[in-house]
Amino acid sequence: MPCVRRSAVPKFMNKLAMSEGRQCTSIKQIKDNEEINQEVPQNYVHQKYIPKSPKIHLESTSDTNWKDRAPSPKTLPTSKASQEVNWQASMTTIRARNAVMFNNPLMSDVRFIVGTTSVWAHKYVLATASSVFFAMFYGALADQTNSNEIHVTDIQPDAFLNLLRYIYCDEIQLDADNVWSTLYAAKKYLVPYLTKACVQYMGTTLSARNACVSLSHGLFFEEEELTQRCWEVIDAQAEEALKSESFCEIDHSTLQSVLARDTLNVKELSIFNAACKWAEAECLRQDLQPTPENKRAVLKSAMYHIRLPAMSLEDFANGPAQSGIITLKETTDIFLHFTAHSKPILPFIHNQRTGLQPQKCRRFQSSAYRSNQWRYRGRCDSIQFSVDRRIFIVGFGLYGSSNGAAEYQVKIELKKNGNILGQNQTSFFSDGSSSTFSVMFEKPISVEADTFYTASAILDGAELSYFGQEGMAECQCGKVTFQFQCSSDSTNGTGVQGGQIPEIIFY
Repeated sequence: MPCVRRSAVPKFMNKLAMSEGRQCTSIKQIKDNEEINQEVPQNYVHQKYIPKSPKIHLESTSDTNWKDRAPSPKTLPTSKASQEVNWQASMTTIRARNAVMFNNPLMSDVRFIVGTTSVWAHKYVLATASSVFFAMFYGALADQTNSNEIHVTDIQPDAFLNLLRYIYCDEIQLDADNVWSTLYAAKKYLVPYLTKACVQYMGTTLSARNACVSLSHGLFFEEEELTQRCWEVIDAQAEEALKSESFCEIDHSTLQSVLARDTLNVKELSIFNAACKWAEAECLRQDLQPTPENKRAVLKSAMYHIRLPAMSLEDFANGPAQSGIITLKETTDIFLHFTAHSKPILPFIHNQRTGLQPQKCRRFQSSAYRSNQWRYRGRCDSIQFSVDRRIFIVGFGLYGSSNGAAEYQVKIELKKNGNILGQNQTSFFSDGSSSTFSVMFEKPISVEADTFYTASAILDGAELSYFGQEGMAECQCGKVTFQFQCSSDSTNGTGVQGGQIPEIIFY
């Protein structure tokens, strides 16, 4: 989808930019060095700089420390404070007084036995935070819950304490080990803000390594937002997601959903190998020997979501055909599907997966060339950008020769705060036209919202090439808003208003 110009006036996110500590090279400095390209073509009218405040969406910013996002004022008192005489006099807020009562037997009228852990609580406090606790102690279930000792068998102690800590202290302490059990506790006792906090935390820690198991939990808890975010990661980074250890931990229903996904951006052979790896883990969970027959048995109908006929003949012959997981008849029929004019009917889908279609953010409104620019000589063309939602960078579009056909050697990089997230060194052929030429990374790179990243390219080839002009500081590409600003890494003249790297290619 073509980019839509949002404004002719550059709008930058200055506060986030300060983390990079980079500013544009001034036009005067560029002119002082004749070897460096001019960022602003002579016929381009300079526009006034107007700063723009950043639009921060904490729920989708993975770089923010979770403890900074949960309610976390000054250190709260603990139950030990109640051992002092007249302790109440030193508690200046209701929150501080409630914190003293957290897991405190003082004035407690109910005790929970969670596993082997005793947790003291106060019915009134719990009932004001949860309709479930209200029903248990004062409502329709009160007659059934007349005991002051309640056994909780389906929640981990640390998760139950997390629930009560939020109720008493308005404090949330989440980590990778307790977030799922805390979410379960919040769902069970209908504490919606704690539920939302757990989902947000999982969103900030989401990656290809844990996307599949997060999807399994998202489907189980019916969290649509989390589920959608998991699918975005799995679709774009399917190769890495399917090779992750967490893929083997998902349940059979989630496995079927993943294998049936038409938008997976991965070779079918990788999907088959991932299914075999899951089947081996499932055999061990069921105390079965991981034989080909048992693997096929635990896969059940999920096997038919693997598009074996969509593989290349070579991939099928060297992989599934020799695995023992598919039957001899299935193997014969698929070989006939590849080679025979009269093809047998197969229980497998034979259409290729559609995958994801890359989009291009075009940041220039026109291109040009002159007899004395654009030159390279090993210098770096670089630009910084941010987006308003998570995307996956696939590569960059680059300009080629303006003086006939030529081949370029190129190194592209994507960095965040000076750290390289991805790079690739390759070549591309330019036909001498003003068209852009796509240079891709080896795998998609996840980019979070409201954070500046640095896109760089170092070209070596024909001295003169096309360059962009009339650059946009902000443009809309589908549902994604891009913002651009200059990078001090750029030593060849590229900036917001003109230069190289005309396109950001993404999913």
